Amino acid sequence: MQQNPDDFSMVFEGAAGQGVQTITSLLLPLLRHSGHHIFSCTEFMSRIRGGSNSTEIRVTGKPRRAYVSRIDLLLALTPHAYERLHGRLHERTLIFAEKAQFGEHWDSRCIDTPLGRFASDAGGKVYANTVAVGIVLAVIGISLEKCAEFLREQFADKGEEVIENNLKAARLGYEFGLQLPADRRPELPEPAAEIRSDSLMMDGTSALGIGAVAAGCNFICSYPMSPGTGVLTFLAARSKTFGIVVDQAEDEIAAINAGLGASYAGAKALVTTSGGGFDLMQEGVSLAGMIETPIVVHIGQRPGPATGLPTRTEQGDLDLALHAGHGEFARAIFAPGTLREAIDTMQRAFDTAQRYQIPVVVLTDQYLLDAVSTIGAGEIERHPVTLAIVETGKEYQRYAFTENGLSPRGVPGFGAGIVRVDSDEHDEAGLITESFEMRRRMMDKRLLRLQALRREALRPTVIGNPEEAEIIAVSWGSNRGVLEEALERLDNSRFAGVHYAQVWPLAPDTAALLGNGRGKIVVIENNAFGQFANLLQQESGIAVSRRILKATGEPFSVEEIVEQFREVAREQSA
Repeated sequence: MQQNPDDFSMVFEGAAGQGVQTITSLLLPLLRHSGHHIFSCTEFMSRIRGGSNSTEIRVTGKPRRAYVSRIDLLLALTPHAYERLHGRLHERTLIFAEKAQFGEHWDSRCIDTPLGRFASDAGGKVYANTVAVGIVLAVIGISLEKCAEFLREQFADKGEEVIENNLKAARLGYEFGLQLPADRRPELPEPAAEIRSDSLMMDGTSALGIGAVAAGCNFICSYPMSPGTGVLTFLAARSKTFGIVVDQAEDEIAAINAGLGASYAGAKALVTTSGGGFDLMQEGVSLAGMIETPIVVHIGQRPGPATGLPTRTEQGDLDLALHAGHGEFARAIFAPGTLREAIDTMQRAFDTAQRYQIPVVVLTDQYLLDAVSTIGAGEIERHPVTLAIVETGKEYQRYAFTENGLSPRGVPGFGAGIVRVDSDEHDEAGLITESFEMRRRMMDKRLLRLQALRREALRPTVIGNPEEAEIIAVSWGSNRGVLEEALERLDNSRFAGVHYAQVWPLAPDTAALLGNGRGKIVVIENNAFGQFANLLQQESGIAVSRRILKATGEPFSVEEIVEQFREVAREQSA
């Protein structure tokens, strides 16, 4: 394992409260403005202070959206760094750390770095992260002047003393980094000429928020639960600009019912939570199905069961989203895998909920929500905004039977009609009924929209040529980046890939996309059972040959997927 000349991986490790995220927030814009492609992801423990957290920054020769295990430069702020990360180091990894912290693990790769002393000289231990930034900039060849400008902007509201202390800390680190011998200096990929000046750097949470704003979301309700809370805070910060009503509920049951109440009154409502919170929302999801009221629910997945690993990542809630709520009713589920897909599918979710009067779930996870990459401003598209509401007349019936099963949707106060809804089985006017015949007709009416939902399902992204491939690798949600890069590294025409950003209903040509079972089907997902693999088999009738599963709370690395693919190829050839 050694550095790829077109890919440089830096990892920063430290305890909660030591400012590891500050290092990243300072370096990423400097790298982007220097013309580099960047990708960053983070993993952190569930604690306010202490522990050991890390952030990876990849500097690459072309756009990347995946995590690599390999570390080319490690900057360690705690004694726990070697214990946690040694399996990711290679023989040429540059390690900056205080010698006393590494003890018996100290070797020729390590550079004794007096972070604590430099920080004290600059004004206190709080400045250790800025010292680290200065070291890295010197090592990778970015001028200190660019950093100084950025530091002045970043800390402008903190006062001149804080600015000067940060500048001193960065300078001390930079001067130390310049002492690194030339033969140990890493080479970064060449700046990319094709990077547009209008490219935007953002995380998955921001992309979802942009999609919600573009869709016309004007009501969000949530009981805070990581990692879904970021969408609430993103929209809350922009609520006045875009006219969004923000409600922090007392619990998740209240949150979804407030969302349904707002939707009943005509709002475009969003609820954001995680799996444990969605557990409590299931009766509300069922209510949405019965009263035919649109609602969008975002689930930021994390490992369960119960509290599980609250700050880690997983794709374990697909079955929960698919089967949530008692009874049978239509729903749709989206699972974006890139910034562009997050913006796009959030708009699709609102459009689908409004047009079909159903609950729609958007599944993400901690990895996707916190990962940072870039997107061109021109890639952000705003879809036509749908608000399928009619002005009611005196004879209006909320559940009138129609040919396509969709009753004209009215809201209170818009027209002369009464908009009557009921969670009991009801007739066309919304009045409770015990009639078996009316029950049959209403069930048929509610389920009829599934036919249109299937016809309009978002077609998956195809990588390579599935019609000729012997092995088709399938992913959904946040694993798109690792699938794309692993297939590119293999560069083997025996492989093709299919990525799903809508996981229910599946695209009607799913069986054809999978070669009608002619070759091996391999499914990659971050859970223990292979929930999407099961769904794929159920809907397409094609057996999944292999499930590449991971439920540790970590994302897949490119290296491990490449190795898994090679093993599949060897088995296929045997």
